[in-house]
Parts: sequence; C-alpha cells; structure tokens
Amino acid sequence: MTGGSHPTITLEAGKYRATVDSLGAALRTLSWGERDLVWGYPEGPPQLAQGQVLIPWPNRIDRGRYSFAGTEYRLEITEPELDNAIHGLTSSLPWRPSQTAADSVLFTLLFEGAPGYPFRLEFSVRYTLDPELGLITRIAARNAGDRPAPYGHGSHNYLSLGLPLDETTLLLPATGWLPADDRMLPAGPVRSVEGTEYDFRSPRRVGPTVLDTAFTGLRGDADGRSWTVLRAGEAAVALWADESYRWLQVFSADYPGPERRRHLAVEPMTCPPNAFATGTDLIVLAPGERTESSFGITSTPA
Repeated sequence: MTGGSHPTITLEAGKYRATVDSLGAALRTLSWGERDLVWGYPEGPPQLAQGQVLIPWPNRIDRGRYSFAGTEYRLEITEPELDNAIHGLTSSLPWRPSQTAADSVLFTLLFEGAPGYPFRLEFSVRYTLDPELGLITRIAARNAGDRPAPYGHGSHNYLSLGLPLDETTLLLPATGWLPADDRMLPAGPVRSVEGTEYDFRSPRRVGPTVLDTAFTGLRGDADGRSWTVLRAGEAAVALWADESYRWLQVFSADYPGPERRRHLAVEPMTCPPNAFATGTDLIVLAPGERTESSFGITSTPA
C-alpha cells in the first residue's frame, strides 16, 4: 500500500496484477503477465478519465440541469467546452479502504451531498482479482438519507492490446445505438445497429470506425452477462457486465497525441447520457434501499 494520504493498493492473483487508488476508488492498472489489459495511469492523474468510477451518474447531464420530485437542480459544469456536468461527483474524493487482502479490497464512501445533488448516500466499490476470471468489480449504493434519490453509475475502462485499434477486431453484443448531437447528448430515439457501422454483433475489424457512442439492447450469456471482446490474433481482452448495466458507452479515443486510437473505452452504465433529465433507466433509491452491480475484465473471454 503506497500513496500517502490517498493510498494506492496492489492486488495479485495468479498472473493478474492490479493497482487501485483510494482517490476516487479508481482502477489505475490491470495486467496479465507482461501484458497490460487496460490503458491506465501508473503515475499522476488520469488523462481521459481512465479507470474512474462514475457516481452518482455516468456520462453527461445537459447544462447540469435536471428536475426530480418536483424540484429543479443545477450541478456544477465540469465539461465547460460542451456546457455539461460529466462523470459524477466522487472521482476526486478520498474513499476509505477496508477488508484488504492480497487479492481484494473494499472502498467505501459516505457521501453527504453536493451542490445540485443534495442527497445522502453510502457507496462501495469492491475490487477482487481471481486467477482464472481476472478482475471483478462490484459497485453498490444505499440511500442513507430520508428522501428518495436519483442514481446511476458507470465505470470508465479502456481496454488495450498495445496495438492501434485499426488492427483489432471487436465483438459488441448490442442491438441498438443512441444518436448524439454535437454536445454528445441524446439526439433522438435508439436506432437499430442493423446495416450500420455500429454493428459489431459478430466480431469484425474496427478499422477506421470512429466511436463515441452509447449502445443498448445488450445480449447476455446464460448468466445474463454481456461480453465485449477486443482481439488481435491470439491476444484478447474482454469486459463482461451483469444485467443491471443496460448501456455501454464505447469510445475509440480519437484525440491528438501518441495514444490516439490505441485503446477502446468500454464503459458499462446503468443508464444512458442525460438520464437525470430524461429519466431513462434512472434508478430511484428509496430511503434505506440498496442496489448493486458487477462487471469484470479478463484476458480469457468466455
């Protein structure tokens, strides 16, 4: 355990190794043997939200404004170039690590509310490494207040094979995609992926396809888990998500710099962009009510 006031914790199981940060309960690194499975941030802060837990909402809220239970709220604008509130409120907060073992750790946070979100909730993130299954992440929330609270969450993971995305193939079991406007907010109803550049239901080469897209209609396995798989030759990395994650935001990291299009963000989300404003798949937690979700990242997809 290192990192001073915000400790970084190393987990190991078999050939898997991960580092997690108590600041934001974030995933800094994940590897299998000598191969990185995610684009992380071993030192300093993340460049593009790598490994961040997105609580109490994922993605964006239009101009930071929403209405809930008859009251209008306004959040701080944290994406000023697009005039949105983005990626929740907890990534810069210190979480308390506990129940630490060689292969697992539990982070907890009692959230007392913030401007635009005056709700009291208890959050937890448990990271577990399994020598066969890889990384398993469980995210939970409980309403510790005396009134209902709007809630959603996601996780901002970049899958990586150490190669340009153009040289990889992608399996993404989504039947629908959500159009977005120039502020990356929903711009119409969900559309079928059939016959579009967004159809990756059967593995195919990513090529030059540009993705910053919310997908839904996720097909699950016998256990209800959806599997997104990035592959190049014999190497693969996969993210699975349980049924509570109805959405995936997939981003091909198209931005200037040496890491451009070398990693694929696959962000499991319980709700789509702007859910606080639209209500789509929004979770409303009654006082005392708890919700939990799980997803994982592995080098050996099912």
